[in-house]
Amino acid sequence: MQTTLKRTNGIFAVALVVLVLVGGRCFAPGVPRNSRMASGRARTVMRAASSDAIGEAAAKLSKAAYPFMTQVDWNSPEYWMVPGGDPIKWTKAIGKIIDHGASMDMDLVKAGCEAHHLACGKLPPSGVCSEGELTAINAAIGRMIASVPESKTMGVYHAVSELVDPKVPPYLMSKVKEDDAKAAYEALIEFTKVVKANPIAPSPAPTTVSSEADSSINTAAKELAAASYPFIKGIGWKDELWGKSVPGKSPQETLKAVDSMIVLGKNMDGAALQEAAMAHVKAIERMDENGVLTQEDYEATLAGIGKTIASVRRGLVMNVFDEMSKLVGDTGMPAYVLSKQNPADALASYGAFMNFKDRVSGYQPGSGSGGNAALVLFGFFVFFMAALVKAGGAISIPYLP
Repeated sequence: MQTTLKRTNGIFAVALVVLVLVGGRCFAPGVPRNSRMASGRARTVMRAASSDAIGEAAAKLSKAAYPFMTQVDWNSPEYWMVPGGDPIKWTKAIGKIIDHGASMDMDLVKAGCEAHHLACGKLPPSGVCSEGELTAINAAIGRMIASVPESKTMGVYHAVSELVDPKVPPYLMSKVKEDDAKAAYEALIEFTKVVKANPIAPSPAPTTVSSEADSSINTAAKELAAASYPFIKGIGWKDELWGKSVPGKSPQETLKAVDSMIVLGKNMDGAALQEAAMAHVKAIERMDENGVLTQEDYEATLAGIGKTIASVRRGLVMNVFDEMSKLVGDTGMPAYVLSKQNPADALASYGAFMNFKDRVSGYQPGSGSGGNAALVLFGFFVFFMAALVKAGGAISIPYLP
């Protein structure tokens, strides 16, 4: 019985991990651009109604777990740390998480993203959302998990559990009241039973990306991959830097930038998202021991990303750029990262990337000549180069190795 409880709890725990990733890349329409998007939201409403048992169970879970939730120090830097130190193994686990998310019903994923976005926008200094917002999030997670085979959820659970030090759960438990933690656990078990008993059949995600855009972006991705692959191979993907948070920034400052990505993502074309996600899954499966993907897989990931960006308004892209600029602009991080790369390869990649940007931005809603996508890339590039020149090519940053 205890083994069954642990396994059931593990399924839901993994669901939370999955949503962290999905929250950062989930894709849903914000303001309707056509009838397809409107009908997508209608489908979401119908699915939510048909699985109201999950909504009711989510409310019970939130009520029982809220005292526990308020005891967690959400501003602690511990929640931005990666438990375990092998970047290749963690990347493999992330591949499982991406595959899991891409298999979900896209309308339900979008609803989950929206629930998180609404909660992020109202967070108090403590970082604890309201009980009502927690209920909306729990219900969204439950429906998302209900739309995928259990085998995929368990695949994520096994991949992640193998990488987390067994001392981590007891340590986290020691920082809250045991009775409240047990009450949350029992409610969680009941919630997982309801989710499992109310499966939701996912619907295929229609696309707004035209065949012309699809073909053109594929060609542009091939050109960019060929020109920038030397740069990609020169990056130290096993560097522990990639597992660090932004130095000197609070969790809430970082979360604000993450929220802008949620908003960007939830407006993207669902089918394009799934294509990009599965391209990443394949690339991760076939990467070498240093974390370098093949040029073919790199090309596929670029094509997928290009189509997702082509499906959203430029203003949403610029919002992410603005928030990321606030987050890293005064830290020296961009220049530090650039200083570790081959300048010639970086410049060649930049030139090819600008050509890629032009192709992609031409298919964005309301596109004309030029575009904000160009400003995003150009702004990053100018920032990198200016900081590098100012520092004389040698960057020393506190908090970074």
